[in-house]
Amino acid sequence: MLLVLVAVLGGGYYTWRAVAVARAATPGVVSDAGSSRIERGKYLVSIAGCNDCHTPFKMTAKGPEPDMDRMLSGHPEQFKLPPAPKAEGPWIWSGAATNTAFAGPWGVTYAANLTPDKNTGTGIWSEEMFISVMRTGKHWGQTSARPILPPMPWQGYAKMTDEDLKSVWAYLRSVPAVTNHVPDYKAPE
Repeated sequence: MLLVLVAVLGGGYYTWRAVAVARAATPGVVSDAGSSRIERGKYLVSIAGCNDCHTPFKMTAKGPEPDMDRMLSGHPEQFKLPPAPKAEGPWIWSGAATNTAFAGPWGVTYAANLTPDKNTGTGIWSEEMFISVMRTGKHWGQTSARPILPPMPWQGYAKMTDEDLKSVWAYLRSVPAVTNHVPDYKAPE
C-alpha cells in the first residue's frame, strides 16, 4: 500500500489529503523491499515449473506428488538407479520415478540441488553466477564448462529479464537449505 498526498480543490482552496493507493503487480517491477523480490521469485519459480524436476516426487494415495520436505533439492542421493534404458526408437528419452533423473541420447542428467546448502547446493554461488548460468546454459556460468543438458529448458529462462532472474535468485536464497549430494552427469555409453 502506498500513501499519496493529493491536492483537492474545494471552495477555491487546495487541501491535502492522504489517499491510499494499492500498487498493481506489474511483471518485472519490484519495490525496494527484499520481500517483494522474494515473493516475485516464488511466483516465477512456480510458473516456470522449477519444482517439476528439482523437487523429488513421492508416492501418495493420490499418486505421485512433489515432496515439499525436499523442495528444490534435486535428485535424492539415496535413490540409486539401475543403468538407464537405451535411447532408441520412438521412446527416445526416459525419466526416473522421482522425476529428477533423465536419460536420453545426451546421457543421464540429474536435477541439481537449488537450495542454499553450502556444500551440496547453490550456497556458495553469487547472484551474478546464477544469472550467467541461466544466460549461457553452462555450469558455473563459465563458457568452458559443461553445458546444461536436457530436459532443463535454460534457453527459455535465458530470456527472462535481469530483474526476473534476480527475483528467482532471491527466492532460491530464501528456501530452506537441504543437504543432498546429487550424482554427477553420466555421458552416453
